[in-house]
Amino acid sequence: MDSEIFNILMENANKSLENNDVPVGAVIVKDGKVLAFGYNTREKDQNVLGHAEINTILEAQRFLNNWNLSGCDMYVTLVPCSMCLEIIKQSRIDNIYYLLDKPASKKEFYKTKMKKINDANYENKYADILSYFFKKLREKNK
Repeated sequence: MDSEIFNILMENANKSLENNDVPVGAVIVKDGKVLAFGYNTREKDQNVLGHAEINTILEAQRFLNNWNLSGCDMYVTLVPCSMCLEIIKQSRIDNIYYLLDKPASKKEFYKTKMKKINDANYENKYADILSYFFKKLREKNK
């Protein structure tokens, strides 16, 4: 990691800190060029999605006018949480480079339980919609 990226990470981590957020900064790079950077804004914006990684992904997607960030790398100060990691994967970022692991004493908080709706009628109706979508997608990509 070069000093430019490190300096951007630290500047953004400090912006998080100024807003009483966990001090995390993130940078997205493509072909050696910084595309986007961001910091945690969850407390500032009172938005659960206000993580540095997500804010940075959204900025990079706006810059490229494309949700698919293949060919990009992300640099982040702290290992991403499970939510951010899934969004990073979905955005197709190639690599994540992080400075620190979370302390062993800091575990993610999970309270929500997932429960399957067991209604064959509704399942079949939705399955038809999903099938139709993927059929149209395959036809478009031929």
